[in-house]
Amino acid sequence: MSTEELKTTIEIALQEIRPYLEADGGNIKLVEVTNDTVSVQLEGACLGCSVNQMTLKNGVEATIKRHAPQIKQVIEVSGIRF
Repeated sequence: MSTEELKTTIEIALQEIRPYLEADGGNIKLVEVTNDTVSVQLEGACLGCSVNQMTLKNGVEATIKRHAPQIKQVIEVSGIRF
């Protein structure tokens, strides 16, 4: 699978979980795919949520791995770039 195909597959996975995040006032954005790692940015209410790491692992990462089993980890990055 090419990088572009993988990104498309990951976007499909994010579309699957996005309604749950939006229901709580949050959202998620794909930042980057490198090797077997996906970087995402949590937005809105997800930023200050006390359970966002649990959501990231149990919701987002599990959904992405179901669509793209070659992905080994999903990490959160902040929106701040230096």
